[in-house]
Amino acid sequence: MHPQTLQACLADLDSGLLQRDAAVRALLLAALAGEHVLLIGPPGTAKSELARRLRGVFVGARYFERLLTRFSVPEELFGPLSLQALENDRYERLTDGFLPTAQVAFLDEVFKANSAILNALLTLLNEREFDNGSGRVPVPLITVVGASNEVPTDESLAAFFDRFLLRVPVAAVDDAHFGALLALPPQPAAAPARLCEADLQTLRQRAHAVALPEPVVERLAAARVGCAAAGIGVSDRRWRKVVHLLRVMAASRQADVIDPWDLWVLPLVLADRPEQVPALIEDFLREVGGAVPVDAQWLGRVADALERQLEIESSASATGEDGAAGKLALAQAIAGPAAEGQVLVRMVAEGARRRYSPLHIAARVAQAGEARERAASACAVAVAEAERARCGAAGHPWLPPSWRARIDAVHGANVDLLQALHQRLAAVADAFAALPVDAALAGPAPLPVSWDH
Repeated sequence: MHPQTLQACLADLDSGLLQRDAAVRALLLAALAGEHVLLIGPPGTAKSELARRLRGVFVGARYFERLLTRFSVPEELFGPLSLQALENDRYERLTDGFLPTAQVAFLDEVFKANSAILNALLTLLNEREFDNGSGRVPVPLITVVGASNEVPTDESLAAFFDRFLLRVPVAAVDDAHFGALLALPPQPAAAPARLCEADLQTLRQRAHAVALPEPVVERLAAARVGCAAAGIGVSDRRWRKVVHLLRVMAASRQADVIDPWDLWVLPLVLADRPEQVPALIEDFLREVGGAVPVDAQWLGRVADALERQLEIESSASATGEDGAAGKLALAQAIAGPAAEGQVLVRMVAEGARRRYSPLHIAARVAQAGEARERAASACAVAVAEAERARCGAAGHPWLPPSWRARIDAVHGANVDLLQALHQRLAAVADAFAALPVDAALAGPAPLPVSWDH
């Protein structure tokens, strides 16, 4: 798949929608890999719209859509019985225009169907075959998009639930985007279909040659341990499908090796429940995106302690606080408001300040300078890490832009914090260097400023 085609497909699917970038990518990736996706969320959150848009990506794709209830009958999904076949003692359905002839299908409230429908769906989703009469016939199905307001809790539905490799929570637009929701224009015109069956076959063939590198295997192993610790059960079959999904993703961006950034999809594959997804996303942002707030509390304590010490030493008087205050008050009384008088006041105030030995000032400047260099080093590391994450995220077309923004925000905050601390420490070092000095003074170097409190 050409990168421009991939970008165009994603842009078409996401056009005019808010906060659906992860869902859009999950749907397209599932279709490319021949897997199925489940959208979990309340009514009115664009679940059916996403499925209809997905149909439009594929040239000439036949589409089927149905809302299921406990009263739904097989005829609604698989077609009516053939009266002509019945006359010849055959139990066959007329499937044209129904699910067995569709390439993209949307099944709303999919878990409300009865067991007769679910059993037929199991075979159709997994084997891409449909039992019609005495034999099984292949179906052209690319993907099924299921939708549900909630995850099933009935154990009898576990096998069917597991057929949906990607499970995507879809929530209502949040308050921050509510104004943008109201201002959205009418639905855009249908985008041109961009992919055909030959494109899918070529992509899936190419995916077989994509390498699974050891660093990715290690991250998958760590994810498995994390899922076990969180009580999330992931079957061996599901892990195998994960690798296939990653290979298809890599092949779609014309890569020969799976990249750690491809693992963005894991939260949507591993989670059993929507409430588990945010924590898994945070794991990805932290482990792959490096989005970890920097621990700079120690630098903050250093800056605070040095600034307090600077305030003490810069305000200390040479003749004692009372004597200095008296001299300054007398100078102000004599000077009056005239400019020349104010010069006298400044001269008296400067003369009343305590002076320090060159050794004292050098020790303070050295301590502040050392802290400043440590802040500069930490800032350089943060800048390099931010650039690594920015380049990695920007070069990965599948990564949801909203996730990329979260990664950038954490790295940006880290750099801003460390730069601010570096500036504070540089200012402290300069201020210590500007303290009044008396070259004739001697004595031991001052004790270093302590910040361990």
